[in-house]
Amino acid sequence: MTGRQSFARVALGVTLLAAVLGGAVAGIARLDVRTGVDSFVPAGDPVARATDDVAASFGGDPIVVLVESDKPGQQLAGDRLPALLRLEGELSTLPDVASVYGPATVLNQIAGQTQTLFAELTGYRDGLRAKAEQRARAQGQSPAEVRAAGRAATADFDRRYAGLLQQGLPAGLPTLYNEKFVRTVVYGPGGAPKPQWHFVVPSDDSVAILVRPHQDMDQQATERLVGAVHRTVGAANLDAKRVTISGIPTVVAALGEQARHEVPLLGGVALLAVGAWFLLVRWTTLRRRMLPLVTTAIGTALTLGLFGWTGMPVSLGVVAFLPVLLGVGSDFMTFLNQRLDTRVVVTVAAATAASFAALAVTPIPVVAELGATLATGILVSLAVGLVVARWFVPPAPPAVTSAAPLARPPSARVRVAAGGAAVLVAASGWAMLPGLPLRADFQGLAADLPVLHDARHVEDVMDSSGEVAISLTGKDTVTRQTLDWMRSAQNAVIAAHGDELRPVLSPPMLLRFLGANPTPDQLQAGLRLVPRYLTSSVIRDDQHMTMLSFGVELDDAEELARLRDDLHRVLPPPPDGVDVRITGLPMVAVSGYEAISQSRYVTAGFGILAAVAVLAIGLRRRGDAVRAGAAAVLTTGLALLLMRLTGIDLNPVTAAVGSLTAAVACEFTVVLAEAVRRRAAGLRRAVLLAAAASATGYGVLVLSQLAIIRAFGALLAGTVGLSVLAAAFVVWLSVRTERADAAPADHDTPDDRMLVGASR
Repeated sequence: MTGRQSFARVALGVTLLAAVLGGAVAGIARLDVRTGVDSFVPAGDPVARATDDVAASFGGDPIVVLVESDKPGQQLAGDRLPALLRLEGELSTLPDVASVYGPATVLNQIAGQTQTLFAELTGYRDGLRAKAEQRARAQGQSPAEVRAAGRAATADFDRRYAGLLQQGLPAGLPTLYNEKFVRTVVYGPGGAPKPQWHFVVPSDDSVAILVRPHQDMDQQATERLVGAVHRTVGAANLDAKRVTISGIPTVVAALGEQARHEVPLLGGVALLAVGAWFLLVRWTTLRRRMLPLVTTAIGTALTLGLFGWTGMPVSLGVVAFLPVLLGVGSDFMTFLNQRLDTRVVVTVAAATAASFAALAVTPIPVVAELGATLATGILVSLAVGLVVARWFVPPAPPAVTSAAPLARPPSARVRVAAGGAAVLVAASGWAMLPGLPLRADFQGLAADLPVLHDARHVEDVMDSSGEVAISLTGKDTVTRQTLDWMRSAQNAVIAAHGDELRPVLSPPMLLRFLGANPTPDQLQAGLRLVPRYLTSSVIRDDQHMTMLSFGVELDDAEELARLRDDLHRVLPPPPDGVDVRITGLPMVAVSGYEAISQSRYVTAGFGILAAVAVLAIGLRRRGDAVRAGAAAVLTTGLALLLMRLTGIDLNPVTAAVGSLTAAVACEFTVVLAEAVRRRAAGLRRAVLLAAAASATGYGVLVLSQLAIIRAFGALLAGTVGLSVLAAAFVVWLSVRTERADAAPADHDTPDDRMLVGASR
């Protein structure tokens, strides 16, 4: 080949590489990172669907603006109430806002409705009296008899409505500027807020504004809305001791922002840290040391670009994707560089991808998506590595007979004793799996982020951090029968779980003035009298759905599961034609908890089976597949045992520890077996280098501010060490060194051996 042809070939290769990487970068810019609650619950979960139905009717879980004052009632006095009213109005005009509930708007609606009601009642009473007096005059009765007829005509009216008028009139004119009216409506005799207004006036020195977003907002819309709420509240310049903005949407937004911030940061740190191993350790010629990292970086970029261009969303697991793939994906180019048989490398990589892809069996989308992303990244990195190896790695030289002595195999007694001990340890660890504590609450994912501190503060003030709804659906859910049922259900819930569930709002609370047995006409009249602003928060316009809302804490999914089961027990049988469901994000968290808990063994073990199956198909030596499976089972058992002893909780990601350890344990076992049979010291050192790179990739994740990612990285960095030990143990126990005249030894040439400390 002439110099011109060589230059043209290089130029073409560089152009193609630049074009591919340019397309990958453009695809990465299109990535859609989602961190919503739906990433942590099973797809198609009936509780999640029912919760979505409720959210579509009444708005999603709210953004809470908590305003606290120095003195009781201060925020509802003077000119602060009109300022709150303006803020609530501005918040209601923000994009993607379904409704806003706040104390000022509630009072303004009540004041307006009260004025209308008083005007209607007074006019109706005057009309009754005028008609009766007119009839008496027409009959020629005396003035005294005319007045008596007027009084008789209004007697029934006075008996029914005089009490209502007497309750309202002493408070004066119903307006926001009448503090006596405000205090009469909001506060009880002891000065504490009345129970029905606790959702907007949680205490005597605080008020809350609830901004309910539209259903099914994507990640970007959620972040935009949370940012807009912060800006709007900040511009209001509220005269308050403290203003806190919290709620599930703020947690979702914070997770998304943190994920996008950490992806390049952790990826860059992993690139430097993993690259340092390949560059500083003298494991091959200097010009080939960075090939594993370069090929994996290209494969990573191509994978992310592929997800971006195809529009496939990635979840919170993308934070872990870069460091993990840089650590694990670089192993295969390392082995190719040591002239390990290409078939073995391809099979090992496919087994690693299969163990990651096996996470698709987990019901939790965030874990399944992480597995699919890693599996794709492994295969893409392998493909890039095979292409690069053809250009930069010379073919294997003729076999060199090693002068190393044959290793003496352990005796049968030693093998039986060591194997028995390993089985006992592995079985003990796997037996611990059902008893490991499981953390599956959504807010726990944001541990250590500032947004969680705000959420805890709001929870302390409002006595809840989430909402549980008992929803009724049917042809007509606002009848005398359904109202009686809702009243009985609310009383039963409070009697059984008043310390855990706090009533927020419900039709019985809004219509309590109707008494115990309203007629259908009275019920419809009552609905007309209560401001639609309030009734629409618990009664859908077509009356096909109503709900009773309760505040609850989100801390413990196991406790919430017991609460849900007991609610089903204490609720009375619903009326005919009405479907009753218990919904809300806390109940959705329970679904995620139960899905993980019920599939612990499947999630932990399926990845091992998948990897072993691929190895059994692809390797010439089927025994290596069995050895790899044994090492993966032993590693996972050790990891589970250490988790139990150290008190590490399972979470949606670490519950898949079996699949994640199989990815490296199987790989190390197969390569070590090859190294022992061939007496190839270079391959042994390559395994140690690959282990160091993998552990570093995992270990970088401990720098994350997200608790779930930190736990994932710390656990898996430790399992890499366990994987090396388990692989070495299984190989020592079962692999025999081949005779020097039967197989090639180390394929390194004398000037290309991995001699740590030697100069190049």
